[in-house]
Amino acid sequence: MCGPHVLVKLIFVLNAHITMAMSDRTANLLGALGLAVADRIGEAARQTLNHAGETPAALVVIGYGLGPSNDQLRRILGLSHPGSVRLVDRLVADGLVERREGRDRRAIALHLTAAGHTLREALLQERLATIRPVLAPLCAEEEETLAALLHKLLAALPASDLERCTLCRLCDDRVCSDCPIPADFRSAP
Repeated sequence: MCGPHVLVKLIFVLNAHITMAMSDRTANLLGALGLAVADRIGEAARQTLNHAGETPAALVVIGYGLGPSNDQLRRILGLSHPGSVRLVDRLVADGLVERREGRDRRAIALHLTAAGHTLREALLQERLATIRPVLAPLCAEEEETLAALLHKLLAALPASDLERCTLCRLCDDRVCSDCPIPADFRSAP
């Protein structure tokens, strides 16, 4: 017959296994939801812009109006230098972005044209419209709880300005009045 200490150990091991299984299940579910949302956002961006890849993020980042250099944009989007140059060249050729003299005159600052601002606004509106149906099954209280949990999770993520800028590269900064990861696009390397 088992002594009480063996029973306690068995309960502890069983609880640890259940807790790990629950954590793995939660992580798995979050991963699936993250991919579902990302796929929907990607498809909405393709339909809105007729371009895929980092084009939508480039429009959003440039549209913050801080005049990022090509190098800053490249770092935020995780592109190579040639890839970033090609992307900016295409945006300029499409009449969505213009190059202006930078703050220190050594770099070129990127800014949206009026057409670029219009397309960026459509992109941001479509992004939110695509995400809202994912939240539809939640009641107001559940949505508030989810928002608090998402805020907590996001606040625990990136540490550097570059990581925060990368994470917020498709965010509508007008929507988050209390951003958990305020990104300073001016100080992004």
